[in-house]
Amino acid sequence: MSMTAPAKIVLSDVHKSFGKKVVLDGADLSIAQGESVVIIGGSGTGKSVLLKSILGILRPEKGSIKVDGQEVIGMGAKARDRMMLKFGMLFQGAALFDSLKVWQNVAFGLIQGRGMEREQAHAIAIEKLAQVGLAESAGELFPAELSGGMQKRVALARAIATSPEIIFFDEPTTGLDPIMADVINDLIVKCTKELGATTLSITHDMASARKIADRIAMLYKGRLIWVGPAKDIDHSGNEFVDQFIHGRADGPIKMELRA
Repeated sequence: MSMTAPAKIVLSDVHKSFGKKVVLDGADLSIAQGESVVIIGGSGTGKSVLLKSILGILRPEKGSIKVDGQEVIGMGAKARDRMMLKFGMLFQGAALFDSLKVWQNVAFGLIQGRGMEREQAHAIAIEKLAQVGLAESAGELFPAELSGGMQKRVALARAIATSPEIIFFDEPTTGLDPIMADVINDLIVKCTKELGATTLSITHDMASARKIADRIAMLYKGRLIWVGPAKDIDHSGNEFVDQFIHGRADGPIKMELRA
């Protein structure tokens, strides 16, 4: 990823609230074409809300979100449908369709989203399964017949099946043991580099963040309070970042208790 690459996604002063609960309070972030950015932060800090705002699932009250220079906030339905063709997504927990075979899960976006013939979609699905280290025979299984690690591989194959320009990863290693998590991290790096995709990930897993990120951003109280190269995370000079990455109870971040 070249530091002179044009911006693929730009968030400027993004605000989003739910009633009196302020979730995003002036979030700013620019992601270059081909760059991998990971957003870290505690539970409930707004990481998923930020992703959903970029996708247009949620509409911020204020600010600007641009993808390839196009304003996302307020975009019409047809324009949004066209824009969504640029995206791939690996959901938390894999989120596979239990009633569909593995190859049908991988090919879902090709058949339903692109109108591709099943035979052609099947061939691409098998190719993508091979990219994530799964045999053709795995394509005939159902998700319930797979281990957690294999399900994540299938989810990754589905995320890259349409050769998207942008891929979002929502807690890609949740529920995996450390070794399988590292395998998935390696596959994410390999597959996204092969595609040349721009990626935005959210995670609590610092080992994952360090491996897949070019830059890491920390979200706290609705703002991205630190953004920098992954290699600089251990000497960020930010006490909030330092507390979070080392998992310390003592520090400026205090757990908010709910009544």
